Amino acid sequence: MKKLFLVSCLVLLANMEASAQQYKVITSVESIVPSGLGRSRIISATEEKDYKEFTSEQTEDDNTRNKSDRSEIRVKNFEETKLLNFYNIGGIRFQNIAANDAVITSKINAMVADGWELAFVTSGVESDSGKDDGQGIFITRYIFKKQ
Repeated sequence: MKKLFLVSCLVLLANMEASAQQYKVITSVESIVPSGLGRSRIISATEEKDYKEFTSEQTEDDNTRNKSDRSEIRVKNFEETKLLNFYNIGGIRFQNIAANDAVITSKINAMVADGWELAFVTSGVESDSGKDDGQGIFITRYIFKKQ
C-alpha cells in the first residue's frame, strides 16, 4: 500500500512539473506629462510572437547584425484600455490616479477570473527632467501565469 501511494505521489509530482506554464504580460502606461497632454493606456497583445524569429546569435566568428524586419515584429492586434493622465491643467489629479487604480484592478480581476495568476509586477518611470523636457511616463508590467 505504501509503495502504491509513493508511486502515485511521484506520478502526480512528475505531471505537475511536466505541465507547461503559460505567461502573459499586460502593460499600463500612465502619462506624467504636465498639463494633461500625454496619453495613458493599458496595453495587452492579443496575438503571439516567437522571439526566435527575431533573434540572432553573435559570435567571434560571425557578428553579423540582426536584420529582423521591424514590421514583422510589430503587433497589430492588441487590446487598448484608456486610462487618465496623472496631471491636468491644474497639476496632479488624485481623482485620475484613483480612477486608474479602479480600471487596472478591474483588468487584474478579469485576468484572475480567466484563470491567470498575478506572478510579478515591475515598474519604471521616465520623468520630466526639467523646463525643456515635457516628457514622462510611468510604466508598469503585470506578469500573469497559468498552467
